[in-house]
Amino acid sequence: MSDSKKKVPKRRFEEFSNANDWELRKLGEVVQITMGQSPNGTNYTDNPNDYILVQGNADMKNGQVVPRVWTKQITKTAAIGDIILSVRAPVGDVGKTNYNVVLGRGVAGIKGDEFIYQVLFKMRLENYWAKYSTGSTFESINSNDLKEAKVFVPKELEKKEIGMFFKQLDNTIALHQRKLEKIKALKTAYLSEMFPAEGESKPKRRFAGFTDAWELRKLGEVVQITMGQSPNGTNYTDNPNDYILVQGNADMKNGQVVPRVWTKQITKTAAIGDIILSVRAPVGDVGKTNYNVVLGRGVAGIKGDEFIYQVLFKMRLENYWAKYSTGSTFESINSNDLKEAKVFVPKELEKKEIGMFFKQLDNTIALHQRKLKKLQNIKKAYLNEMFI
Repeated sequence: MSDSKKKVPKRRFEEFSNANDWELRKLGEVVQITMGQSPNGTNYTDNPNDYILVQGNADMKNGQVVPRVWTKQITKTAAIGDIILSVRAPVGDVGKTNYNVVLGRGVAGIKGDEFIYQVLFKMRLENYWAKYSTGSTFESINSNDLKEAKVFVPKELEKKEIGMFFKQLDNTIALHQRKLEKIKALKTAYLSEMFPAEGESKPKRRFAGFTDAWELRKLGEVVQITMGQSPNGTNYTDNPNDYILVQGNADMKNGQVVPRVWTKQITKTAAIGDIILSVRAPVGDVGKTNYNVVLGRGVAGIKGDEFIYQVLFKMRLENYWAKYSTGSTFESINSNDLKEAKVFVPKELEKKEIGMFFKQLDNTIALHQRKLKKLQNIKKAYLNEMFI
């Protein structure tokens, strides 16, 4: 933690170790802020020849504006290189724009340098804007909240050094994000080619030596399915010595069960290596468990091999369960929907070959995810130590 009297960060570049204290300023004093104003809805288009419209965090990905909606009407604008900050739920998401854009009501444009971008990124991580946000049903901040926000700022040369350091770190993170997205896209392409297309009984791409048609089966005929049953709420705990409870996709991350809630009561169970499928909104999310777990009402446990896991993963990608899902307010599928679902299955040897291929691909994806997470954690640590 920095010394609040000295007003300097814990970690500094050596040449600034004895430099001036950082100055506490209002954000509106150090940057130019433009609050967005939405064009008239009749002017919205999907024509890339019109003006790019940024309305909120849905128009940003990995810290960059990604064109999604266009408009014929110019209201408020931001220029190439400007910072975009979401001012409506979720408040504080931040990105940069490589385009001249029109600013909708849900964002603000900020003319700031790389240092200011990192300050705003850190504020988002620390949930800084929560104390300013107004509106019980729609979280938002206003122009005054932004302008009055307090930030510590060093002299120009130190600002530039810090900005350059974090820009290089962000570039490395972006490189790993692109690698991860590329291999995920590769997996999606292989799933499309190595499983039969609709109306076909053979896949487009196969390992050498396999020519037989695949057999259309019901999922309930090829795997054992256990529908979850939630324990009594009084038995829920946060004690890792109790039984791990899996209730839905919130208990899974990157295709794996991540313990989050425990229970003293055993209802329905799944064993190490079983597949977990979410059967309540969002339906179809799939993962594996490295633990013996209790199954809540929002999931089903499936005793299937690697091939079946990939089948279920593909079904989720293709939104297969939408046609079965019931409930106008809470999307769900039932035991019969699962058991009656149609899947194509090859002979055992081909099943194993396909399963092994995709498991190796998933291992590579997991490796890139771990590398990316490590870099993101490194950035968080540096943000904590190099800013006040």
